[in-house]
Amino acid sequence: MDKVRRILVYVCKDRAGPQRAQFVQSITSHFTDGSDDEVEVSCSLDKNQFVLYRGDEGPRIPLKRPAFCPIKHLSVTEAAAIPLDIQKRGVDVGVAILLQTTNQRVLLTRRAKELRIFPNVWVPPGGHLESDETLLEAGLRELKEETGLKLEPEDVSPEVLGLWESVFPPMLSRGLPQRHHVVVYMLLHSSFTHLQLQASLSPSPAEVSACLWADSRLVRSIVSAVDGEDGEVHLDGLPSSVSVSQVSADGALTDSSLPVAVFVSRASASGPDVERVSTGTKFALELWLRSLDAPDL
Repeated sequence: MDKVRRILVYVCKDRAGPQRAQFVQSITSHFTDGSDDEVEVSCSLDKNQFVLYRGDEGPRIPLKRPAFCPIKHLSVTEAAAIPLDIQKRGVDVGVAILLQTTNQRVLLTRRAKELRIFPNVWVPPGGHLESDETLLEAGLRELKEETGLKLEPEDVSPEVLGLWESVFPPMLSRGLPQRHHVVVYMLLHSSFTHLQLQASLSPSPAEVSACLWADSRLVRSIVSAVDGEDGEVHLDGLPSSVSVSQVSADGALTDSSLPVAVFVSRASASGPDVERVSTGTKFALELWLRSLDAPDL
C-alpha cells in the first residue's frame, strides 16, 4: 500500500460512467480517433477521482501529448512486456504550478540529478495529487515542499491552463513506459515580484538543483525548440547565458549562469537525456504566453 493514496485518472465517454484509465491506455486517444495529439476536454475532481470527459458542462481545456508519446506507439507485444506491477498502477495525476510574478516572470526548477524520473530536467514545481486535496492545495503544498515558498490560497489567483499526458521514459527508444501521468498545469498569479519571492526561496536539494525566473522573451525561445522537430529556434536577441540560482547539497543558493543553449535543447531520441526544459513544460509555457497576449475581459 502507498503511504499516501494516489489519485488516479478516470475517463468518461458517451454519457457512460467514469472508468479507471488503464496504464497502457492513451488518454488523449480515448477522446479522439487516435491520430490527434491534442483535444479539448473537461475535468472534475470528485470523491478522489480525477475524471476527464467531453460534454456541454464546464469549461474545456486542452489535453495534449507529444507526437512521440510512448503509449501512443506501444505495440501489443511491448504492452505485454511491461511488468504487471507497473500495468496495475493506472494513470497518476500530477499538479505543476506556473507561478507568475507581478513583473511577468515564471519560476522553473531543475530536478535533482538523483531523481529516478526526469532527472536534471527543467520543470515548474509540482508533484502528485494526494487524497482529499484540491488541485490548488496540492500545487501549493508541492510549491512549499520543493522551493520553500509558502503561499496561501488567498495570496494567488489560480487558473488551469492545460493537461499534459506524460510518460517516462518519454520515448520508446529509451525503454518501456514505467510511469504514466496526466499533469495539470495551473497558473497562479501572485502579488509579488520575482525579487520578493527570490528572497524567500529555500529549495529542497533532494528535489531541486537550480531555480530560474524566466521572462517572456526567454520563454518564447524555449517553446520554439519543439521536441521531435528540426525547426528553427528563435533566440530573439537573447544573451548567450541566463542567470540561475544553483542549489548546494545543504540547500544554499548561489548565483550562477547557464548557456541559453541548455534551455533550447531538444529531447534526444536515443542515448542519455540532456539537460533541457521538459516537453510538457514547453506546452504549458506556450499556453502561458497566450494568456499574456489575451485581452483582459
